[in-house]
Amino acid sequence: MTMEAYEIVKKARSSGRYTGIDFIKGIFNHFFELHGDRRFADDSAVIGGLAYLEEQPVTVIAIEKGHNARERMQRLFGAPNPEGYRKALRLMKQAEKFKRPVICFVDTSGAYCGIGAEERGQGQAIAENLCEMMTLNTPVITVLIGEGGSGGALALSVADRVYMLENAVYSVISPEGCASILWKDSAKAPEAAECLKLTAKDALSLGIIEDMISEDNIDQPEFFSELKDQLVHELGVLKGDPQLLDKRYERFRRIGRTE
Repeated sequence: MTMEAYEIVKKARSSGRYTGIDFIKGIFNHFFELHGDRRFADDSAVIGGLAYLEEQPVTVIAIEKGHNARERMQRLFGAPNPEGYRKALRLMKQAEKFKRPVICFVDTSGAYCGIGAEERGQGQAIAENLCEMMTLNTPVITVLIGEGGSGGALALSVADRVYMLENAVYSVISPEGCASILWKDSAKAPEAAECLKLTAKDALSLGIIEDMISEDNIDQPEFFSELKDQLVHELGVLKGDPQLLDKRYERFRRIGRTE
């Protein structure tokens, strides 16, 4: 058995990958960050605000890991607290009110696992995002740019279009966690990664995402330009669609069908 999937997991976790901030800078104009969930605090693991996608005003939300050790500690290694998800939802509801599309960039191993996070309602915050995003009356596009781990990633991925970078992953649990549960041995993570079907190719074949974004030219200037063009095109298709919510509902109902 080849262990190609685990090699992709390692690429998704690589410290040299572009983070959410890089995608925002590379694609959007005049990004204006907004802070706080209006309940408890501002979570630096989630950044969001207003921007222009060419001439289109949009709301942009990204889970941010940071680029170096200091930034990663400040950003909790991209593991949001409840207030991060509540901030994201606040911005999405604001976007709905002012008829702005929402674009999310996801890169997280999962929501923050801590006593404080649980005390402040981590599970409820994620569940509220899942529920509210399903009926959010404005176009939503999500791009998985690195790790897409568990409910922490899904809380920003209930979208009309979901894309994954070629070396991103999307899974209900980490390979190490899966191996520890199934075989009581985290060293079997490569085998677990193959079983989890967590790569972009797997997600595309299963109908979980709309498209896989090649990373062949990820270090070239045209990478962000091409992704911008794709986002502009998709928003042109989605914006003003009177059946937007019905199609979003049907999109998720199709996942897992065998007939």
